[in-house]
Amino acid sequence: MENLEKICKQMRIDIIEMIAAAGSGHPGGSLSACDMIATLFFEKMNIDPSRPNWEDRDRFVLSKGHVAPALYAALAERGYIPREDLLSLRKIDSYLQGHPDMKHTNGVDMSTGSLGQGLSVANGMAIAAKLDKKDYRVYVMLGDGEVQEGQIWEAAMSSAHYHLNNIVAFLDYNGLQIDGNVTDVMNPTPIDEKFKAFGWNVIVLENGNDLESVIAACEEAKTVKGKPTVVVARTVKGKGVSFMENKAGWHGTAPS
Repeated sequence: MENLEKICKQMRIDIIEMIAAAGSGHPGGSLSACDMIATLFFEKMNIDPSRPNWEDRDRFVLSKGHVAPALYAALAERGYIPREDLLSLRKIDSYLQGHPDMKHTNGVDMSTGSLGQGLSVANGMAIAAKLDKKDYRVYVMLGDGEVQEGQIWEAAMSSAHYHLNNIVAFLDYNGLQIDGNVTDVMNPTPIDEKFKAFGWNVIVLENGNDLESVIAACEEAKTVKGKPTVVVARTVKGKGVSFMENKAGWHGTAPS
């Protein structure tokens, strides 16, 4: 656990440094998602950085693609990409674009950024695993503002209909989006009850920035049969940077 905490701290440092170097990017949601992404890449996902396209690997879809800095930080820590490349974020000739690009970045399983699409892609991966009789799992990270998108709920209906118990969705519920409070922009609550009504197993984490809670949620999800699982995780936007925490203005603003 101590090592995972160190990894999360380093990821947060990397996020701030690369967004500052780029002069643009999305620190708030990148920082809130760190603990979940770190847990998956260092504790739970069956992956091999030396074989980024290994057929039997677990998949990760960052549906809220604008928090790519958190993913890149994890990929650098895990050995998929050179650490020195992080500071090339968003540069015109860099493979580390503002949103993840599966064609040019080792460890990226899906190009994302147009919000609402990631769960549909994850469904396809999970169905493929079932058809191929593979036991890999598909993890997808959603944003709480993102679930205002109708496609998320079409996909959620499909996940349950096809009994995709090999899907685990993490919902980064930090309560803020670019225009302010999620509930003021377009209230999606109660998110947990909505997913239950769509046939999902729901795990609610009161502190999604607590590593032990995230690990326990992953373990619980593995025991669920016949339905997908969503982890609705309450987090702190801008977690770890005092002046960014719980401030909507840091959704897409680079620090100086």
